[in-house]
Amino acid sequence: MSHFPPIADHGLIGDLQTAALVSTNGEIDWYCCPRFDSPSVFASLLDRDRGGYFRIAPANDNYVAKQLYLPDTAILLTRFMSADGVGEVIDFMPISNPNRVSANHQLVRVVRVVRGHMRFVFDCQPRFDFDRLSHDVELGATGAVFRSGELSLTLHTGLPLNRHGGGVRCECDMDVGEPRGMILESASGGRPRPLDPRYVAESLETTGAFWRSWVNKSSYRGRWREQVSRSAITLKLMTYAPTGGLVAAPTAGLPEQLGGERNWDYRYTWIRDASLSVRALLGLGYMEEAQTFASWVADRVRSGQDGPVPLKIMYRVDGSSDLVEEELDHLAGYRDSRPVRLGNGAAHQLQLDIYGEVLDCLALADRAGGALTNADWSGITGIADWLADHWDQPDEGIWETRGGAQDHTYSRLMCWVAFDRAIRIAVRHGWPGDVTRWTRERDAVYHQIMDRGWSPDRCAFVQHYNTTVLDASLLLMPSSGFISPHDPSWLSTLDAIGAELVSDSLVYRYDPSASPDGLRGSEGTFSICTFWYVDALTRSGRLEQARLIFEKMFTYANHLGLYGEEVGLTGEQLGNFPQAFSHLALINAALGLDARLGDQPWTTLSVDERARLLDLG
Repeated sequence: MSHFPPIADHGLIGDLQTAALVSTNGEIDWYCCPRFDSPSVFASLLDRDRGGYFRIAPANDNYVAKQLYLPDTAILLTRFMSADGVGEVIDFMPISNPNRVSANHQLVRVVRVVRGHMRFVFDCQPRFDFDRLSHDVELGATGAVFRSGELSLTLHTGLPLNRHGGGVRCECDMDVGEPRGMILESASGGRPRPLDPRYVAESLETTGAFWRSWVNKSSYRGRWREQVSRSAITLKLMTYAPTGGLVAAPTAGLPEQLGGERNWDYRYTWIRDASLSVRALLGLGYMEEAQTFASWVADRVRSGQDGPVPLKIMYRVDGSSDLVEEELDHLAGYRDSRPVRLGNGAAHQLQLDIYGEVLDCLALADRAGGALTNADWSGITGIADWLADHWDQPDEGIWETRGGAQDHTYSRLMCWVAFDRAIRIAVRHGWPGDVTRWTRERDAVYHQIMDRGWSPDRCAFVQHYNTTVLDASLLLMPSSGFISPHDPSWLSTLDAIGAELVSDSLVYRYDPSASPDGLRGSEGTFSICTFWYVDALTRSGRLEQARLIFEKMFTYANHLGLYGEEVGLTGEQLGNFPQAFSHLALINAALGLDARLGDQPWTTLSVDERARLLDLG
């Protein structure tokens, strides 16, 4: 267990079709190729012995490691500082015509010493398909080729490699001004070649220019620009450019509780991400990305009318829905967190909230100038008509629990949103639809929530109709337009959530001990819920409280400003990493809070007000 780096000790690189994690010890311990959801090449993050890795680091352990991104890029710099010298590894994936599906991808790793001298180890140990496929190694004078099934990887270098285990290895003494490096390329179509310094330099410059140009397109000029920009870059890294689909995370199997069973595969696109994604991208001025993702969603809406339900809750990045869940019993799991799962059985759950999120996404894109087609409208009316027949039933809810269906309040809330947005689109364009029925059903949902989703005992809206348990998903009630953020029933709900689910600035989804979810163990606080809490406080006018919690949340980011799904008791990142939902919510919270703060400084508060916010009196 001691050999596993903390989840937080990683940076992310990618080329908009796949991505890799690089740890602070210079190891690529997660990489799937040629797509996010493809079988693995390196997965030592899930099994140190069988997962495979690609490490470039000092030959001895007597060093201090630091990581940073080159400003406004996804180019990662890992620095090693020792008594003998300072060395650097530059990691990036070149981006060339990302909208075209390609099997050709490159991991470029450049090593240089900037002070003194150092001895580096270069160790490339691929293991294909989570070590379920064997491979052949062909060693040459300028590199190596690894072949397994349909995937072939070529390691270009020129360094004197030796066979080692199932891969290759070498050690090299380096001084200032003597850069070395390796390029691992899939589907190269050729033999290994020596590293060409001019190609590496041009590729580095082109990749940096791509990212800087993209960041400069952002219209955001408010507070927390560094955090917002890093979140935007991270989301871009998790976008599959050929379709516009956004994966929930680039990883699978990282635990929500160390040693526990809450280990899921997140390398897919959740329909639920749609509304948050489009809202965040539009708020930053990324109109093209927002409309592309909305088009991906519209494609699912148009193509889903033949099944028993209009939509699945998640899809692969190409839009297919083959997500059969399996367990990899031969892998140890991150710090003995088993089972390691591929696929996701939750794909077949009934989660009624997705229809509200989808129609809210399309309504947002429509208002921003997107062109909804006749086929899109046909799909929307199909969803609204289907929902009119099916909204009043139990479902598994937003958190995909496996403890049985319930009448979830959040699911009903999003059904209200679905009807409301369908009505608004119809009225906006004068398009045909059963608006009278949709209005009747929308109002019925509203009255049911107010009658059964409200607990007089708790003075709060609750998780589902048969409980008094609170749920952080209800923090979205004001932003959906369902209730005024100043309504007394909402403010008492906000106070109840703050008292029961908030720990410092961190927010739990719900209390699993009070509302069993069908899984063993506990979990950390959910980062997305903290950002939802910030947004809810902002909308309710509690601006300085929102700002303080938002600023505190930045202290829980990793050294690069990245967030996983959860934060543990000692501040450790938990769950798949990095998490798109967390970064989407950060952006939306920043957009709302910055707009509401205006020029109001902290110093405008009285001493008593500041003391109260800091829990000092």
